[in-house]
Amino acid sequence: MTYDNNTRIIDLTLGELLDAVEARVRQTLGDTTQQPAASEKKFVYGLKGLARILGCSKTTASRLKASGKFDEAITQIGALIVIDADKVLEIAKK
Repeated sequence: MTYDNNTRIIDLTLGELLDAVEARVRQTLGDTTQQPAASEKKFVYGLKGLARILGCSKTTASRLKASGKFDEAITQIGALIVIDADKVLEIAKK
């Protein structure tokens, strides 16, 4: 389904909202390449998402983000934090 700038957020489901945000992030970052579904990247959003991946508290996730250890896996656009889950786990293994 296509949405315009006049679509109210209250009219969207959570999945539709996340799809719209992800599409906007891809558009902003210039990622126009489509990867096959098997190797599609998994993204999580916000410190809560980072905490869920790492199995820690939001406070610890905030400290880890601020430390710069996961900078290559985290993209922040204003208040929106987009995290590449696979890359975070790869960095955590090192």
